[in-house]
Amino acid sequence: MNILKGDLIQFALAGRFDVIIHGCNCFCSMGAGIAKLIRDDFPAAYQADLKTGMGDKEKLGTYSHARIEKNGNIFTVVNGYTQYDFSGHGTLVDYKAIQKLFSRIKNNFTNQKIGYPKIGAGLAKGDWEVISNIINKELQGEDHTLVDYVEF
Repeated sequence: MNILKGDLIQFALAGRFDVIIHGCNCFCSMGAGIAKLIRDDFPAAYQADLKTGMGDKEKLGTYSHARIEKNGNIFTVVNGYTQYDFSGHGTLVDYKAIQKLFSRIKNNFTNQKIGYPKIGAGLAKGDWEVISNIINKELQGEDHTLVDYVEF
């Protein structure tokens, strides 16, 4: 896992990544955190999310996606379904869903530059050490980068 400090969205817009991934709940809300920023900056990604079943627990570990062409760059935004709900006590992220998601990412986006935030470790209250180990295992051999958010 490469680590880069900065803004995932700005890096995507600058052509740094072929694919950016963020975690979503299964209720098509994209109403907080980086999901809200992606919804606002890339409406096609939100439209892809809305085409999935609202509240469908079977989405866990899957994703929707949108191809974005902006600023002369082309990249894919992946809405990864890594948690069922968006509120509640305790850990909301589903570690098995993280594993399934990144296994799918490896199969479907191999040999591409992949960027992501600390998926599942923010609002979903997951343990980043556990999550990063899953990601490293599933994306072994791929060019993948954690973008640790820093506002410039």
